[in-house]
Amino acid sequence: MVATAQASILLVEDSDTLAATYSAYLSKEDLKVQRVATGAQALVILEQQSPQVMLLDLKLPDMDGLKVLEWMVQRSIPTSVIIITAYGSVDSAVDAMRLGVSDFLEKPFDAKRLKMTVNNALKLHRLSAIVDDYQRDVNRDSFHGFVGSSLPMQQVYRMIEAVAPSKATVFITGESGTGKEVCAEAIHKQGPRAAKPFVALNCGAIPKDLMESEIFGHVKGAFTGAHTHRAGAALQANGGTLFLDEIGEMDLELQTKLLRFVQTGRFQKVGGSQEEVVDIRFLCATNRDPWEEVKAGRFREDLYYRLYVVPLHLSPLRDRGRDIITIALRFLQHFAKEENKQFRRFSNLTATVMSNYNWPGNVRELQNVIRNVCVLHDGIEVLAAQLPFPLSQHVPEGSVEKIEPQVAQLSTDELSVSEESASEYTIQPLWLTEKQVIEQAIEHCDGNIPKASELLEVSPSTIYRKKQAWEDANLA
Repeated sequence: MVATAQASILLVEDSDTLAATYSAYLSKEDLKVQRVATGAQALVILEQQSPQVMLLDLKLPDMDGLKVLEWMVQRSIPTSVIIITAYGSVDSAVDAMRLGVSDFLEKPFDAKRLKMTVNNALKLHRLSAIVDDYQRDVNRDSFHGFVGSSLPMQQVYRMIEAVAPSKATVFITGESGTGKEVCAEAIHKQGPRAAKPFVALNCGAIPKDLMESEIFGHVKGAFTGAHTHRAGAALQANGGTLFLDEIGEMDLELQTKLLRFVQTGRFQKVGGSQEEVVDIRFLCATNRDPWEEVKAGRFREDLYYRLYVVPLHLSPLRDRGRDIITIALRFLQHFAKEENKQFRRFSNLTATVMSNYNWPGNVRELQNVIRNVCVLHDGIEVLAAQLPFPLSQHVPEGSVEKIEPQVAQLSTDELSVSEESASEYTIQPLWLTEKQVIEQAIEHCDGNIPKASELLEVSPSTIYRKKQAWEDANLA
């Protein structure tokens, strides 16, 4: 029998003799069988834990087994249920199946049939758990500051959730523009320090002679221009998170001081003699290969081993598939509103060009492209001819797109409808109009529901749910 080690089975049977028989049938299997005699006792067990499979007698001394099922459905209890009853009927079987029962056994049945049915229910339970996890990931199209539902981003989201509760240093790598600071802030917000400060320093943007002061602060008179005492990022981030972006740009001498600071939490301000102590979680990032930087002598090996505790890599935008258009639509919505433009979507050719482009600047480049379009153009659709260089070079020569008219302000006369024309206009229910639009979108995308959902700007789960509702309505 194929079953997970010590899979849990709840047996709800009021007959002591039959309960002992069923338990004996399953005794040689690697199962943990727990038996109760009433529906009320079953509810108590289900409320405390979720057994993988429940063998449920429909005729119980205190309630009908269907009441137990209805209670489970209301609370989304994930247990797979097998109905066992001597009062089997088509009606009761149908009612039970509608409530999500995985199988139906009519008494009497032998050990072989019970084992096979339980085995199938366990397989179903495992598959349902896998599908639920997949659907949860697919439907999660954003996470803190990130946007995207592609597999690489689902892995990043899970990694962030895993490392956020810890104090371990996370070393984020990825090309420029992939969102390393967004990732660091997501780790901070997801963790126990979310209410404390998040301080980010770009080591590549600060002059080397000022970098030490930016991190540790300085006292008055420490150097020319130090007219007052200044608290650095270390004190500002006390209790929270300090994110050092492009840490590979840091001077080797300062790397030595940083190593001591990371190890002890102690430091001195520039020009000061008093030692400060802080409680900080360190996050760092680079767009280079950190180990190659160590081998090249530009990054201290001991600091590398101290910081490279949990590596987290962000994939380039070109490897994120449909996320390109999803992110572009978010930017389009934002910048169109900001620039008071009418843009709502991309033409098919524009979407194709953007999807096939390499995006060396990643999300930052995509953001700049969409802002450029919104500043210089207007319309309902973003046309391929409106794309700036270098994307314009990837538009096929001779391609022609139909330019849709812009939405104009209609006059009162244009808005008025005569009684004659109104009588010819057939009004149909809103749900039917919605159904037709969704079905047309799915047909347009050759049955690809995730792609259709992107065009309709809704979640794929919304379309699946509505399709199921329409099917159920037709069966009713």
